[in-house]
Amino acid sequence: QLQLVESGGGLVQPGGSLRLSCAASGFTLDYYAIGWFRQAPGKDREGVSCISGRSLSTYYADSVKGRFTISRDNAKNTVYLQMNSLKPEDTAVYYCAAGRVARVVAGRPLNAVPYDYWGQGTQVTVSS
Repeated sequence: QLQLVESGGGLVQPGGSLRLSCAASGFTLDYYAIGWFRQAPGKDREGVSCISGRSLSTYYADSVKGRFTISRDNAKNTVYLQMNSLKPEDTAVYYCAAGRVARVVAGRPLNAVPYDYWGQGTQVTVSS
């Protein structure tokens, strides 16, 4: 059974850092793209970043480019999202999701449509 479990969320002051983890089980990351999405109260879900299968191509939303870094540890079957210089507007529930590489990269990798499997989410709050 394919499963994704996020962790690492919490409360951090503006300018601080957090590292989110997305642990995958039931499949290997080589054949899937893993995306990070977030949703703040009253707002639409937003694609934040994506890392694709074996090519390890990465994609970032303009709002996080230069501040967030996505990476993958094959040995642990885990994808990370390092978030630096956090701002109050980064406050949201963050979700990781998995989709077949071909479907994800054929369209817009930060669009949620081609992602089939989702984690339960982890809350990130940036506040002083």
